[in-house]
Amino acid sequence: MRRLFGTDGIRGVANLHPMTPELAFQLGKAAATFFKKDTEKASLTIGRDTRLSGPMLEEAISSGISSAGGDVFKLGILPTPAIAYLTKSLKADAGIVISASHNPYYDNGIKFFSRRGFKLSDDYEKKIEELLFRKKKVPRPTGKRIGRICPIDDAPKRYEGFVLKSFHRGLNLRGYRIVVDCANGATYQVAPQILRELGAEVIVLNNKSDGTNINENCGPLYPEVTRKRVLKEKADVGISLDGDGDRVIPIDEKGEVVDGDQVMAFCAQELIRMERLPKKTLVATVMSNLGLDLALERMGGEVLRTPVGDRYVLDKMLRENLTLGGEQSGHIIFLEHNTTGDGIITTLRILSIMKRRNKPLSELAQVMEKFPQVLINVRVKKKKSPLKVPEIKKEIERAEKKLGSGGRILVRPSGTEPFIRVMVEGREREEIETIARDISKVIKKKLS
Repeated sequence: MRRLFGTDGIRGVANLHPMTPELAFQLGKAAATFFKKDTEKASLTIGRDTRLSGPMLEEAISSGISSAGGDVFKLGILPTPAIAYLTKSLKADAGIVISASHNPYYDNGIKFFSRRGFKLSDDYEKKIEELLFRKKKVPRPTGKRIGRICPIDDAPKRYEGFVLKSFHRGLNLRGYRIVVDCANGATYQVAPQILRELGAEVIVLNNKSDGTNINENCGPLYPEVTRKRVLKEKADVGISLDGDGDRVIPIDEKGEVVDGDQVMAFCAQELIRMERLPKKTLVATVMSNLGLDLALERMGGEVLRTPVGDRYVLDKMLRENLTLGGEQSGHIIFLEHNTTGDGIITTLRILSIMKRRNKPLSELAQVMEKFPQVLINVRVKKKKSPLKVPEIKKEIERAEKKLGSGGRILVRPSGTEPFIRVMVEGREREEIETIARDISKVIKKKLS
């Protein structure tokens, strides 16, 4: 069991345990010691989003690394996938991202990437924790053996160049009007710059961070913000990026949300047409809509399912030698381009398909018919497996019997927030809404 790391690194309220500068300093020392291994000293990249607490934690963890003899490449404010790429590009031993993704500004998080740009395995995270909590002190080097902290001033330009290479050669975005919601987060500079570089007319929303407005009434959790502007400006597409830039929710020209399942469906269709989707197969989580499976079946393909979490999607992709996978939330991995979900690369894939096929996003999204799906988040005092509570288990079994074979129910604890998530999917919206509410009431009564 890991004591600090969850499904997506360490996360919590900034300046309260475990998200304190004291622990960040110790974590930096442990990381520098762990990644040193057989080399003379470890080198680690560090990047962050726009949260008020970001510089505090960045300085603390950088000091810890330097104190243990490791070198730090400070990348500044950049999307999570940029840190993954630059860790490989700079040939660092590991990368660190300081971000809590879509969470509110008062939360923060710390997650690691390996030298290959992949999120660390559970085993590696556990070993870092063991170093962090062991009683034996980490040696403190002196003199020239103290680590250096080096800013990489051209980090944004390096990432922009890398992302632009993912766009189909010979294409441009001249004539496209695009609304971009940066969620006052890590993409506020690079996303508009990349789209303008390709010739698009860009209307930018929420790119004025003050440290406390990241994800505040904006980003993928509030797609209506982008929707209103798309309709007002008569834009071709809207793009809603989350706080750390690893996922995106697009809005079509009619103002309709196109979720990650629909994006994966038409991207898979395009790759199959080009004979570039291995085994005609993609990877999705148990949360993805049943309509995705049916869409792939019609293409002669298949969807493989994993537990919720992009790390599980990626693990399945690597084991099965696949190149496309993701989540309904818009966290999509194109392994031929990057080692983690990249909201800007996903945006460019969407736009390149629109351009090549000369079709609006609304038409591309029709490749998949979505089953009605309801998701309710129940806030709880203590996250606990719902199936271990007899009353909740009984209510779920009753609901499954009522729903029959025409739908499904998924009840699970959130990996990053104090919620139990209740998802019900079926053919009749009124019925699944009633079922989801009934299960949620029992969970609230027993766990809240």
